[in-house]
Amino acid sequence: GSHTTQSIVRLNIEPCKECSQHSGFKAYVYIIEVTVGSHQWSIKHRYSDFHELHEKLTAEKKIDKNLLPPKKMIGKNSRSLVEKRQKELEVYLETLLVKFPFAAPKVLSCFLHFHFYEINGITAALAEELFHKGEQLLVAGEVFLLRPLQLYAITQQLRLATPTCANGDAKADLGHILDFTCRLKYLKIPGTRGTVGTSNIQEHLLPFDLSIFKSLLQIEISHCESQQIKGLPSLKPSLATMSIHYCAASMKDILVPEASEFAQWEVEGVASDCPVTAVIPTWKMLTTLDMSHNSLKCIDESVKLIPKVEFLDLSYNDLTLVENLQHLYNLIHLDLSYNKLTTLEGVHTKLGNIKTLNLAGNQLESLLGLNKLYSLVNLDLSSNKLAQLDEIKNIGTLPCLEKLSLTNNPMCIIPDYRTKVLAQFWDRASEVCLDRTPTTEKELDTVEVLKAIQKAKEAKDRMANSEKKVQHLYCTHVPSSHSVSV
Repeated sequence: GSHTTQSIVRLNIEPCKECSQHSGFKAYVYIIEVTVGSHQWSIKHRYSDFHELHEKLTAEKKIDKNLLPPKKMIGKNSRSLVEKRQKELEVYLETLLVKFPFAAPKVLSCFLHFHFYEINGITAALAEELFHKGEQLLVAGEVFLLRPLQLYAITQQLRLATPTCANGDAKADLGHILDFTCRLKYLKIPGTRGTVGTSNIQEHLLPFDLSIFKSLLQIEISHCESQQIKGLPSLKPSLATMSIHYCAASMKDILVPEASEFAQWEVEGVASDCPVTAVIPTWKMLTTLDMSHNSLKCIDESVKLIPKVEFLDLSYNDLTLVENLQHLYNLIHLDLSYNKLTTLEGVHTKLGNIKTLNLAGNQLESLLGLNKLYSLVNLDLSSNKLAQLDEIKNIGTLPCLEKLSLTNNPMCIIPDYRTKVLAQFWDRASEVCLDRTPTTEKELDTVEVLKAIQKAKEAKDRMANSEKKVQHLYCTHVPSSHSVSV
C-alpha cells in the first residue's frame, strides 16, 4: 500500500567498518528500518547523507533549516552523542513523512528507497523513466523488462483513489506508464524466489494484472506463482509468442485461468453435448508456446485453446504421456525432452505434420509408435534407455528423416554402432546425419556390405520359409497311416 498514513521509520546504529579502516577512528552508520503496510526494508546512511538530503529539501521544498539535528564537531563520534542523534534523526524522518502525506518528493523517496520498494515511489520512478525514454524504446522495438514488484505497484496504484500524479511532478504521472504499456510489443517479467533486496517482499507472491497491455506480441514470465498472474486472457487478441518458466503446475493455469471459476467449459465454436457453463475464446494469434521448466504432469485438454501453435516446448517437466496433441493441427516443432516418457505407442495419431521432435532425456526403451511420422526431419533420442539396434527399424523407413541423435544410449557401446544404425536406413543412409556427424564414404561402403549381408540373410530366410511351407503342405496332404503295397 501507499505510505500515506502508515510509513514507520526506525533507526539503529552500527560502526562503519569502512570508515574505521580508512581513517583509523570510529564512525557510525544509521540503519533505517522502513515499514509500509506489511512490507519492510532497510537502508544504511551516514550523517553526511542526511545533511545532503536536508540541503536539497530546504532548497526545493522550503523545509525549516533547523529541522535537522546539527552537526557537532566536538566529541562527534562519542556513543552517547550518536545515540542521541539517532533519536533526533528518527523524529526528523517521521516529520518529513507527515509533511508529505500523499507522496514523498523524489529526493526523499530515493533516500528511503521508496523507488525500489513502495508503490508510489516505484510507479513515480518508472513513469519518469518512460517519460524520458518510452518513445525511443517503443520505436527501437526492444524487449522491455518489468519486475513483478513494478507490475504489482502499477496494479495497486490503479486501484487507489489517488491522483495519477501524486508527488506533483508531471514527469511522474501514471499516464506515461499506461501510454507505454498500451503500445509495448515485447515484455519480459523476471521474478525472483526469496526476498527482494533488503526487504521482506516475496515477489513471486505479489498479484499483478496484465490487462494494461493492449499490443503485446511476445511475453516471457519466470518465477511467479501462476495464481498471481491476472489478466492473461486479455492478451489473446495480439499475443504470438508466450514463454512461461518456473510458474505453473498445469497448462490449464496459464491457457484457461478462467477454468477455476467454471465447472464446465468449452472452446468457442465447438458444439458440445454436455452442459457448458462457459465458452472460452481461443488464443487466435499464438503460434509459439514455451512452457519448459515448470512442473506439468500432463498435456491437458486446454491445448484445444491454442489451435494455431506451431512451436511447442514442454521440456523439463514431469510428463509421462504424449496426449491431446491431436488438437494442434499446425504443430511442426515439439520439444518433450527431459520428461518421464516411457512409451510412444500411438504417437503418430497425435503428431500428424511434425518435422522436429526432441525426446532426449526420457526413459524410452522402445521406438514403437514413431514409424508413421512421415514428415519427421529432425529426431533427438539422446540420453534414453535404447539398448536394442532392432528398435531403429521403427524409424528406418521414415522418408524425410535427416538428423538423428542417439548419443548416450546403451546401444552406443555396440561395436560398429554407427554403421549398424545407418544400415537400417537402406538407400537413405547417405542422407542421414547421425549424432551431428555427417556420414563418411568409408561408413557408406561398410553400410553397403551390411546391406548385402542383410539381403542375403533375408533371401536365405525366405528360402528356408518356403521350404518349410512345402514340407508342411506335403505332410498335411499325405496321410502317414496309408501303406502302399505292390
